[in-house]
Amino acid sequence: MKLAVFDFDSTLMEGETIDELACAYGVSESVKEITKMAMEGKLDFYESLKKRVSFLKGMKEESAISVCRNLPLINGAKEIVLELKKRDYKVVCFSGGFKFATSYFKEILGLDADFSNTLHSKNGILSGEVGGEMMFGNSKGKMLSTLQNLLKIDKKNTLAVGDGANDISMFAYADKKVAFCAKEALKKEANIIIKKKDLREILKHID
Repeated sequence: MKLAVFDFDSTLMEGETIDELACAYGVSESVKEITKMAMEGKLDFYESLKKRVSFLKGMKEESAISVCRNLPLINGAKEIVLELKKRDYKVVCFSGGFKFATSYFKEILGLDADFSNTLHSKNGILSGEVGGEMMFGNSKGKMLSTLQNLLKIDKKNTLAVGDGANDISMFAYADKKVAFCAKEALKKEANIIIKKKDLREILKHID
């Protein structure tokens, strides 16, 4: 058995979920620059996530769910998951984004699991608070290590794919480190760099 871990925003999905939510709620200006700096590794991920989510306070939960279920997938997303599963990979998504999106697309893509964060709501309204499994800059690496121990899969049989600075921590636990249309901070740590926006390109680099 092998393990493939994909980031969600700008890797399986085109764009950033938080930016799409901010746009729908009319607070795009406040959020977009923070996202950009966080993905480039210029801001602490935890602090930037909390700050960005705070701008969503007052948004209707049903509106947030609708946005998250209508996100555009990256070219080749369905095909890469299918192909990896044919090659005995367990395929998992790690996201600093939100369950509203990842749990929905887990079913669409046929992923084995998704790990992400939860937007807190009360009486159907977002509170501006967030919590979950992927809150920190090193969360993905820690979760990957936990999964490897549970599934008895070693680094040699692990593929990690991402685009931003908060994906760096995964690379310590994967022999195949894929920077997909990525920020410079991640490219420096990768041993596979893909510039074409098509996830099927990964197949050229694996057995």
